Amino acid sequence: MRQLIFRLGSVLVLTICMAAPSFSQNAVNNIQKSSYRASDVFSRMEDSVKRQFEKQNLTWPPEAMYVRSFKFDRQLEVWVKGNSKEPYKLFKTYKVCMQSGTMGPKRMEGDYQVPEGFYYINEFNPNSNYHLSLGLNYPNASDRILSDSVRPGNSIYIHGNCVSTGCIPISDLPIEELYIIASNVKAMGQEFIPVHVFPVRYNVKKSMDYLTTTIKDNDYLKQFNSNIKEVFDFFETKKQLPIILVNRKGEYVLN
Repeated sequence: MRQLIFRLGSVLVLTICMAAPSFSQNAVNNIQKSSYRASDVFSRMEDSVKRQFEKQNLTWPPEAMYVRSFKFDRQLEVWVKGNSKEPYKLFKTYKVCMQSGTMGPKRMEGDYQVPEGFYYINEFNPNSNYHLSLGLNYPNASDRILSDSVRPGNSIYIHGNCVSTGCIPISDLPIEELYIIASNVKAMGQEFIPVHVFPVRYNVKKSMDYLTTTIKDNDYLKQFNSNIKEVFDFFETKKQLPIILVNRKGEYVLN
C-alpha cells in the first residue's frame, strides 16, 4: 500500500492505496534479524500465527492489514485480506490491558491521552522497553492543525507489557502476534498499515451511553465524534476503507 497526501481544493487528501505485492522473504528475514528478541519471537511464534490463519481460512501471509482500537471498550482488532478486491476479514480481537486518559483526542504533550483518529504504523521497534512496539504517526495532518503547535506530543505506540501513558498496550504475547503479522504484510508491499483509534464501539449501547454522558456538555467532542463515526460506519457496512480527507480546520472528511 502507499499513502498519498495531496491538496484538493481546500482539503488535504490522506488515502492509503493498494500497491501490487512485492513480497520479499529477505524483507521478513531482515526484520527477524534486526534483534535477538525479534529473531526469538519469529522462531517461537510465526508457525502458530500461520496455523491460526489457516484455521480461519485466511490467506497467509495476508496482502493487507487494518487495525482498529476502541478506548472505552479496551479492544484492538486485527483485520486482514488476501488481495485488494476482497473485503477485510477479522482475524482476532485483543484486549487492551491498560488505558490512560479519557474520551477525546490527544492535543498536547503530557496529557496522557490516547490519540483518536486515523493513523498508520510508521515504526517497528524490536528493542522496546515494552517488549516489542509498533509506532503510530502521531501527530498526523489533522493533529498538526488542532494540537498544541509547540508541544503536540509524540512517541505513541502499540506495545507489549501493561503500562500506558498515552499508548496502546496489549501485553507481550499479543504484540508478538501483531508484530509478526505486520512484518509479513510490510514485506508483501503494504507500506502504510492503517490504525484507526475510536473512543468507543459506536454500535454497542453501553459504550455509546458512556460516551454520550461523558461529552454531553462538550460541543467540540460531539462534533469530533460525529465526524470520525462516519469512517466507523463506512467500514462496518463495506468492510473496506474509505478515502479520508483533512480540511483546513483539521477536521476529517469522508470522501
